[in-house]
Amino acid sequence: MKNRSNSSTGYDDLDIPPCTETLCSFFPLTVLIPVTTICIILWIVGVTGNIITILTIGRYKDMKTTTNFYLSSMAMSDMIILFCLPFDLYRLWRSKPWIFGDFLCRFFYFIGEGCTYSTILHITALSIERYLAICFPLKAKVFITKRRVKVVIIFLWTFALLSAGPFFFLAGMEPKNFTDPSESSLECKDTRYAKESGLLNILLWVTTIYFFIPMFCLNILYGCIGRTLWKKDRIRESVAASKEFRNHKHTVRLWDFVIVKIIIRAINKQKPQV
Repeated sequence: MKNRSNSSTGYDDLDIPPCTETLCSFFPLTVLIPVTTICIILWIVGVTGNIITILTIGRYKDMKTTTNFYLSSMAMSDMIILFCLPFDLYRLWRSKPWIFGDFLCRFFYFIGEGCTYSTILHITALSIERYLAICFPLKAKVFITKRRVKVVIIFLWTFALLSAGPFFFLAGMEPKNFTDPSESSLECKDTRYAKESGLLNILLWVTTIYFFIPMFCLNILYGCIGRTLWKKDRIRESVAASKEFRNHKHTVRLWDFVIVKIIIRAINKQKPQV
């Protein structure tokens, strides 16, 4: 039957089943089943790959480089996000009621944002390290050490979690309709106070800044890296051309010497014998 038209989801006039004991979603089964299947596959592949990355870097001494420290930390961040995926799937299939309690609701929002911010900061820091290693290799060997990279990673995690801290207080269990505040109608979402006070809009701007500023920095850094590599390639081509010219000049001189020697021998043979 055609019911529960929801313009906010864009699924008007679809066969969306009513809320039952096992299903209460704004999406039809034709959407839920393929999306859930893809998420499960991504979860298995992501968890397996990140565990292998963390164990490999932690086990082998040769793998413990500054770059791999960043990769290992990002793998940990991805692992945490993947472990939160089952809660997303639960909300996808059953938007209400939220049965995991108010703390897990708040923590779910907080840790998801925190790990996202952490990954963005790690990518930016890793790009800065690559820029220094390519453009200023001698200085990079002095300043970029394993100990300093570990301190930087701790700082990045701390800054990311502090930035995401307000989400812990602006999310919670609230009914969709305040005229029906029963437990069966409680959802895990942004609180009414967060929306009415404007704090949620501020945090959305923070999330936007976390995206655009690192992207701007990455464009500049990789532009500088590309310019430096282009210059180095030109220098290598110039050096190679110079070596080729010197080799060619040496060959020409050798042939001149041989030709002169042949001419001298020919002249000596043509001299009249006394």
